[in-house]
Amino acid sequence: MRYKKLGRTGLLVSELCLGTNTFGGGDLPSWKALGGLDQKAANAVVEKALAAGINFIDTADTYAEGQSEQRVGQAIRDLGLQRADVVIATKTAGRTGPAPNAIGASRGYLYTAVERCLRRLNTDYIDLYMIHHFDPATPLEETLRALDDLVRSGKVRYIGCSNFAAWQVMKSIGISERLNLARFEAVEWQWSAASRDIERELVPLALDQNMGIMVWGPLLGGLLSGKYSRDGSGEKGGRTGGNVPPALNRDKVFDVVDALRAVASAHGVTAAQAAIAWLLHQKAATSVLFGATAPAQVEANVRAAELKLSDEELKRIADVSPVGLDYGMWVVRRVQEDRLRYA
Repeated sequence: MRYKKLGRTGLLVSELCLGTNTFGGGDLPSWKALGGLDQKAANAVVEKALAAGINFIDTADTYAEGQSEQRVGQAIRDLGLQRADVVIATKTAGRTGPAPNAIGASRGYLYTAVERCLRRLNTDYIDLYMIHHFDPATPLEETLRALDDLVRSGKVRYIGCSNFAAWQVMKSIGISERLNLARFEAVEWQWSAASRDIERELVPLALDQNMGIMVWGPLLGGLLSGKYSRDGSGEKGGRTGGNVPPALNRDKVFDVVDALRAVASAHGVTAAQAAIAWLLHQKAATSVLFGATAPAQVEANVRAAELKLSDEELKRIADVSPVGLDYGMWVVRRVQEDRLRYA
C-alpha cells in the first residue's frame, strides 16, 4: 500500500480509502440495499482493510442515519486499534432530522452535528471533517469561521468539502486566506474512467491549490465492474441494476467497460480492478474510495493498488472517454497553445 500527503498537510493517507456507506442500515430499506452490515460484519471488513495497509476510513453522519459512524467507532474499539493509527473522515450538512435546522452548514448546526459525530465515532477528534455539499442558505464566511473554531478547539484536525463546484471551492479558499482561517485541504468528488467531467475545472483547481482529492464512485455504482452487458443480458440487481445514469451516454459507458475488460484481461485481473487502477495512476487522485460488504471484496480492491498500467493502456482507456471542452474554452485553448509548454 502506498501513502500520499493529504493536500498541503503532513498527514499521510493510504491511496485506497474504505468507504462505509455499507455499514449499518439493516433496519432501513434504502440503506439495507447498500449492504446493511451489522457490527460483526463491519468489524471483519475494517480488520481486512487495515491488515492490507489501509489507514483511511470515510463515513458521514447521514449514512444509515448515523449507524455507519457508530459501526466505525465500535470497530476501532472491538479490534483494539490505536485511534492515532486510523485516519477518519466524516461529512455533515445533509438532513439528519425533521426540524428546520437539522440540515446545512450554519454555525448552529455544525456545532451540534460535530458533537453527535464524536459520540457516534467514540472519539474526541475527527481527522478530516467535510461539508458534504454546498449549503446555499448559509454564507461561506459563517461556515468557515465555525469550522475554524472547531479546528482551534481540537475537535477537528483538518477540514474539507465534498461535491462542491470549482467556484465554490475557490471562493472558500479565498475567504479562508483573507480572514486567516483554516482552509479546505481536501475535496471529495465523483470520478471514474467513464465520468471525467471534473477534469475540466476541478482537477486543475486541486492541483493548483495543492488540495487532496478523494474519489468516490470509481466503479459508477458497479457499472464499470464488467458484470453488466451492453445489451442488458448480463447480471441483474446490484446498486444500479446495470442502468446508466441519465447524465451519461450508455454506449460511451460500455465503450469504457470494453476497454477496461481488454486491459484487465492482459493482466489477469477484473475490469473493476483495472478501473480503480486507472484512477490510482492519475496524478491528482490522492485516495480512491471503495465500499465493501465482505473481506473478500476488500482483498479484491486492494489488488488494484498492485496493478501497473502502461502509458499505452492508460491511453487506451482514456481515449474512449475523452474530456471535451466547451466551445468557448476550446477557442481559448487554441490561443494558449504556444504558451502551455512553458506552464
